Amino acid sequence: MPEFQTSPGMRDILPPDSARWRHFVSVFAEVVEASGYGQIIPPLLEDIGVFARIGDATDVVSKEMYDFVDKGDRHVALRPEQTASVCRAFVQHRPTVPWKTWYAGPNFRYERPQRGRYRQFDQVGIEVLGVDDPHLDAEVIALGSEFFDRLGLRQVSLVLNSLGEPDDRSRYVDALRAHFEADLDALSDASRETLTRNPLRVLDSKRPQDAPLIEAAPRIAEYYSDEAAAHFDTVQRDLRAIGVPFVLDPMLVRGLDYYRRTTFEFQAGTLESAQNAVGGGGRYDGLVEDLGGPPTPGIGFALGVDRTLLACDDEGVFAAPAANVDVFVVDTTGGAAALAVTTEMRRAGLAADRAFENRSMKSQMKAADRSGAAFAVIIGSTELDASTAVIRPLRSDIEQTTVDRADLVATIQKVLS
Repeated sequence: MPEFQTSPGMRDILPPDSARWRHFVSVFAEVVEASGYGQIIPPLLEDIGVFARIGDATDVVSKEMYDFVDKGDRHVALRPEQTASVCRAFVQHRPTVPWKTWYAGPNFRYERPQRGRYRQFDQVGIEVLGVDDPHLDAEVIALGSEFFDRLGLRQVSLVLNSLGEPDDRSRYVDALRAHFEADLDALSDASRETLTRNPLRVLDSKRPQDAPLIEAAPRIAEYYSDEAAAHFDTVQRDLRAIGVPFVLDPMLVRGLDYYRRTTFEFQAGTLESAQNAVGGGGRYDGLVEDLGGPPTPGIGFALGVDRTLLACDDEGVFAAPAANVDVFVVDTTGGAAALAVTTEMRRAGLAADRAFENRSMKSQMKAADRSGAAFAVIIGSTELDASTAVIRPLRSDIEQTTVDRADLVATIQKVLS
């Protein structure tokens, strides 16, 4: 066993999986940039106070953050999510609103590793700041749905809820606390601990012991103000109008404390029910203000790369893109000719590879086949003396041909097209 290996919950992403990840982000960028979103690249490291605004009652803040005091005596943390970082950037730079951004990259949470969940995990997501409009909620949700469609996923469902206005939520939390405390012994030990910090989090419990009491709990809709009810009704009407199906779930509260009004989650039907969320989001209209900025509405979502790709595997869609080169150069004259030819082809925009260490013709042809190249370009002593090259098709019935070196690139470009 090697002396050094990745830390628990961390892993290397090797080809061809790395190409699949890059393509995943590329497709996401195409979808959201077509709707006016520009990329933001926030730092991996922030003052811990940025993430404390997520909510002290959440496991993310209380148990899972990688935080430490740096050499400048600053208490910092690796980002556990990116919404708070985007809001911090908004407060710092004050861009023109509406500010529509997207991001991609790793986050860090010290939690128990399991299938599709790692301590370093990647997400893609969007955020919009400066717009308080239920029609925007529908646009944001629809973009997430469109992205899953683009990947080819057909078993991802949208679950929708609203947490109402802050006063609605406060009254609901009081009602939940009273409900659970009236039958405290029926709750699991973990949920009793959660209840002391945030009764809403109890609704997230997947433990069978908690299910009956959760099922009997009051519903948030009973506490909506007229404004909150109207906002949520508009979001639902919009989604129906543009053909985005959804299911209402009054128990959906999401895992972070900054959400209010619209909340939503995308769930993959092929994954285990307790870990089937592949992404989600909602409104967080008070977060910018909590970070020192002016009152600013915001909404967004984040999608997990790992779990989404697991769902793609389950449905047999969005395979890793082929990493094939166009041409593999086989040079039995020492290697200098291969260097010249591959350089010329790459400068012409072709993907070209070669073997090294002056290997045999047989060995180089095996490497050419493994490369997935459409053609092998063969240069032996005869071709070197005559300034020619042999073009041998590897994936088609086109006949092998010999061409002048001066015409090689143009000929390859023609047959590829």
